[in-house]
Amino acid sequence: MAAAAEAQAVGLPAAVGETPMPSLAPMIKRVSPAVVNIATRGTVRQRAPRNPLLDDPFFRRFFDVPEMGPRERQFQSAGSGVIFDARKGHIVTNAHVIESASEITVTLMDGRDLQATVVGSDEASDIAVLRVEPSTLTQIALGDSDRVEVGDFVVAIGNPFGLQHTVTSGIVSGLGRSGINPEGYENFIQTDASINPGNSGGALVNLRGELIAINSAILSRSGGNIGIGFAIPVNMARSVIDQLIQYGEVRRGLLGINIYSLTPDLAKSLGLESTQGVLVSQVAEDSAADKAGIRAGDVVTVIGDCNSEPPVFFGRMAAGMLNLDAYPELAAAATYFAPAF
Repeated sequence: MAAAAEAQAVGLPAAVGETPMPSLAPMIKRVSPAVVNIATRGTVRQRAPRNPLLDDPFFRRFFDVPEMGPRERQFQSAGSGVIFDARKGHIVTNAHVIESASEITVTLMDGRDLQATVVGSDEASDIAVLRVEPSTLTQIALGDSDRVEVGDFVVAIGNPFGLQHTVTSGIVSGLGRSGINPEGYENFIQTDASINPGNSGGALVNLRGELIAINSAILSRSGGNIGIGFAIPVNMARSVIDQLIQYGEVRRGLLGINIYSLTPDLAKSLGLESTQGVLVSQVAEDSAADKAGIRAGDVVTVIGDCNSEPPVFFGRMAAGMLNLDAYPELAAAATYFAPAF
């Protein structure tokens, strides 16, 4: 009724035929209690700006300049998080949200403040798991990010600029984005749903209210939203989360190879008709790949009975989405490899 009244107020029809105007309100009410605000405090060590003269030994000796060590600076920041296991009190957020934090406070939608401890944090994937005392918490339903397609409607929920439980909507603008953090493992979902500072670690959900990604970064010249946001797919996050809970760290597979994706020009130069596969550029001595007979110059086109193409498979394994314990043949004999020549 409220949605119909609002539609009439702005000149929209209350219904199209017998179908009422749709509203996201019921889904938002169900999902929002699982999204939390995360406030952190801590201390960072940083070097003060240094005058080049201070590096001159004669200058230091003449003026008796004392040694200047790094300075400590207190900081506080805020971000978002998502409760994914209410029974155990587990919350997922971004690793950069809780970096260097000595005190972490989680604020629930009902106003309760809970002290959190870090279960594990992985900088490479920008995923961290926190734990709070489980007491009447609400957890979110997990979706399947592998089924997400460009054009799907999505909703971002978080705490931008301290504005708790802000909801924005948009669509999936792109998949498999990388190059945002060259030192990390990336497979971002791109969205035009507004993501701003403070949204990091918050939820990106589909219209069923299922978590499909963890909001992580934006592309911006000013620090504000320009319609290009990036989120970590939940399937990638889930694998990292499982390892952080079990080991306190992510144990990534190491096959001992460097690879290049096959471009059309590279495939043509190698006499290949297809760009499916990867080119092995280097093999580490005594590695699993070396023992399996893989050599530099081989092209991996198929990985056993795995449905993923080689670039996707290796990317997932490097990111920690695949644990070698689940692939004994790969770890022991690397029988999943099928060199093209």
